[in-house]
Amino acid sequence: MNRSVTIPPHGLGGTLSAPDSAQGLVVFAHGSGSSRFSPRNTYVAEALQRAGFATFLFDLLREEEAVNRRNIFNIPLLAERLKQATQWLARQEDVEALPLGLFGASTGAAAALVAAADAEVEVSAVVSRGGRPDLAGAALELVRAPTLLIVGARDTQVLALNEAALQRLGCEKALRIVPEATHLFEEPGTLDAVIALARAWFAAHC
Repeated sequence: MNRSVTIPPHGLGGTLSAPDSAQGLVVFAHGSGSSRFSPRNTYVAEALQRAGFATFLFDLLREEEAVNRRNIFNIPLLAERLKQATQWLARQEDVEALPLGLFGASTGAAAALVAAADAEVEVSAVVSRGGRPDLAGAALELVRAPTLLIVGARDTQVLALNEAALQRLGCEKALRIVPEATHLFEEPGTLDAVIALARAWFAAHC
């Protein structure tokens, strides 16, 4: 199953894909300046589908909202949009019973963690790719879902921020560093390393 959808109440576009007998649903929260058509997230989503996971790629902002860069870093707004998407998915018959995983990149990782800290959102696992978990602020202490932080070894500033955020998380947690990778994991084999780590984490917890 692969279908384009519109998420109320803001009319956000998304793509819901589910293989037969999916074991979990992974919702993607893309990073700053990106969209549901991000080639990196699409690549990861397709790999997760082959591993037996349903995936949901969607836009956290409408096109006119994304023009304002302040919205891209408005973590409470992004987290609320993510929460609304998970609530909508919980009403869709083809995926409503699936355990929920969140996959966040850059600022989307902070939004995923804030959403996971919300008592109204039932999350089984969180994975951050080159994320900014530090932007989740006080929500870090409230996250209960097992959380995996993945950072490139050459993304030194973001690595330091992730190491600090890891100390604040009170849930089951891990930090994995991908050798030779920079922030966007553009180096050969580095994004495949991210996929292997994320797939194992979701398989263990969803």
